[in-house]
Amino acid sequence: MSQMPLYGIVSSDTSDPLYWLRMMLASNRGTLMELGITPIISSGMVFQLLAGTHLIDVNLDLQTDRQLYQTAQKLSKPKLTLAAMVYVLTGLYGQPADLGAGVCVLLVVQLCLSGLIVILLDELLQKGYGLGSGISLFIATNICESIVWKALSPTTINTGRGPEFEGAIIALFHLLLTWPNKQRALQEAFYRQNLPNIMNLLATLLVFAAVIYLQGFRVEIPVKSSRQRGMRGSYPVSTSNMPIMLQSALSSNIFLLSQMLYSRFSDNLLVKLLGVWEPREGSAQLYASGGVAYYSRKADSEMSKMSPPLNFTEAILDPVKTAIYIVFMLTACALFSKTWIEVSGAAPRDVAKQLKEQGLVMSGHREQSMYRELKRIIPTAAAFGGACIGALSVASDLMGALGSGTGILLAVTIIYGYFEIAAKEGDMAGLKGMVMG
Repeated sequence: MSQMPLYGIVSSDTSDPLYWLRMMLASNRGTLMELGITPIISSGMVFQLLAGTHLIDVNLDLQTDRQLYQTAQKLSKPKLTLAAMVYVLTGLYGQPADLGAGVCVLLVVQLCLSGLIVILLDELLQKGYGLGSGISLFIATNICESIVWKALSPTTINTGRGPEFEGAIIALFHLLLTWPNKQRALQEAFYRQNLPNIMNLLATLLVFAAVIYLQGFRVEIPVKSSRQRGMRGSYPVSTSNMPIMLQSALSSNIFLLSQMLYSRFSDNLLVKLLGVWEPREGSAQLYASGGVAYYSRKADSEMSKMSPPLNFTEAILDPVKTAIYIVFMLTACALFSKTWIEVSGAAPRDVAKQLKEQGLVMSGHREQSMYRELKRIIPTAAAFGGACIGALSVASDLMGALGSGTGILLAVTIIYGYFEIAAKEGDMAGLKGMVMG
């Protein structure tokens, strides 16, 4: 669905207002996955807002209230696919007058039906017919699909030197077969500009391996039983992928707000300070060329089709921007990581309470001093882990990895989570078989 174009589009070459959010929405412009997981996320956010502000009275501890809440949430998802009408009527695929009433209706029907398929697939997983969350699976699939497409895409793009294959691997074989000078063909395949190349692919594999390796790193807090002598163990403190998602969401919203304001108030000094937006050569998509948005710009999974936003050459030519970008990424990820442990039930006070309920204390510490020690260890470990994730994302962008550093981190952590779920399911099946035997 991410590669199946919508029938009836006149033009989708204008600047994409949702460009910076597409990776997190698992959407692809001009295709059946235009809406992505927007209906699912929007439904959850709306009902959480209604419940949080007490506009609806719901007690999730009661089974009847919980069932009604979940049913209402599910019923609202198909209605939110009607956002497709907004996409069509605002001229995202061409002016409605040029498209005609019949084509406009056909575009809305295509988007609504594809949105319903995504909702049904998510429901399928929630009912226990698959593993994990549909939202996570769709995001990981979208990112991996983008990487595979850039490696093996058979489509041709005219870059001014004649048609070239978009896929890095296909382009390698095509250049070796058609160019008489094999050394020059290899050099072109490994380092060609404005299209995915073999070095981008190798950088992607390297970052994948690095993220998988770092998944096993965690801080182990030694604990012992306060009730039984000799019983010892460890409490793991690991870093979530949520900080990079929060940082990505923050940056994306800054870009979206800045672009909207600049399109209306381009002469305003404060708007220019937030971001100056201009199209790049050969692309109608607007990119930040100044302001806060420029200095906090991140790589995007689709941006490398034209020109990577941050690579070693650009880093050397604009060291001030590179330094600000790195500091912003590391600081934001570290702060978000510390904040996330507070809201996710992994704060020092929460951990101390869990250990106390289980009759455990830290080795070498009494119950009274355990909280102070946890307060010293956990936030520091979370901030360091978040900064490491940010550093890995920056390094990935500098190397030109396909799918962007943020995208690869999200994909790997989601897939690794699925691997752990599958391993637990296998262990449970093995135990069940032993019991039956």
